[in-house]
Amino acid sequence: MALTGIEIFKFLPKTNCGECGVPTCLAFAMKLAARQVELALCPYVSEEAKATLEEAAAPPIRVVSIGSGEDVLKVGGETVLFRHEKTFVNPPGVAVQLTDTMSEEEVSSRLKSYIDLQYERVGLNLKPDLVAIKSANGDASKMETLVKKAKSAGVKKLILISRKTDVLSAALNHCAEDRPLLYAADKENIDSLGDLAKEKKCPLAVYGENLDQVTTLTEELTKMGLKDLVIDSGARSLKQLFEDQVVIRRSALNNFRPLGFPTITFPCEMTSDPMKEALIAGTLVAKYAGIIVLSDFQGHLLFPLLVERMNIYTDPQRPMATTEGIYEINNPIKESPLAGYPAGY
Repeated sequence: MALTGIEIFKFLPKTNCGECGVPTCLAFAMKLAARQVELALCPYVSEEAKATLEEAAAPPIRVVSIGSGEDVLKVGGETVLFRHEKTFVNPPGVAVQLTDTMSEEEVSSRLKSYIDLQYERVGLNLKPDLVAIKSANGDASKMETLVKKAKSAGVKKLILISRKTDVLSAALNHCAEDRPLLYAADKENIDSLGDLAKEKKCPLAVYGENLDQVTTLTEELTKMGLKDLVIDSGARSLKQLFEDQVVIRRSALNNFRPLGFPTITFPCEMTSDPMKEALIAGTLVAKYAGIIVLSDFQGHLLFPLLVERMNIYTDPQRPMATTEGIYEINNPIKESPLAGYPAGY
């Protein structure tokens, strides 16, 4: 539960040293309560107080990182139900799915789309985030081949999909240092997959047939010492999935810890129509997916999703703006139409 500024102040050293950049410890406590500064700025807070404050200040939905180094996708961390209450924090990751039943040409085509489909808009680079690699046949060697192919293409943020622990373990031999998301622990494999995720220090997705089952699984995994979890509620119809996303967010904001994790969704498993898949994904960008896995990337469908995501996850109190100026479009040359006209003509 979030602490007030006065409650936080009790744990601070009360030296008023100003080394945190704030004149007094009380003012620093107020900023901490408003989530305007980080506790790490205080050089004199005790380790015991730090542990207490960090736990109390943790967002109701845990922040889960996929990837390593500077190339990390963070999902979760949200603190409100509606965007007008406070800015949404971490935009959902958009992934393309590869399976071991695809031809080499199809795999290469999807990887090329993942790399090439990037868009510049209002000074931002809009692009997809993840590649999901699925073992459809349970063949560990094919899974390893796909992982190596994705890595050689420059992919660093991965989702590894299999219910077989040995298949995921084999794939991790080639990418464990990248901290991929492992999908998914269920009621059958929870012990073995939980142990693997703990050993390799990788985030772990949880699959349940309903939210009651998800709750049981996250409680068990938390007891095992796993904290970086991602939830799949099991719904594959838009109505039920929408309801689950809202229930998970509401429950987490009401401090129900077993559902206090970001979610992963699979529009790619809900329809074979690319347009319908994009519409489902558009719904999930707004309500409230942490990761959205698509079957393929097509520019005319991906671009609107990325723009929607950008708009929803922009601070409503600080609208996006582009610096005034004259910008070149499509590399004009001397002979281009209008190239010789003065500005404002």
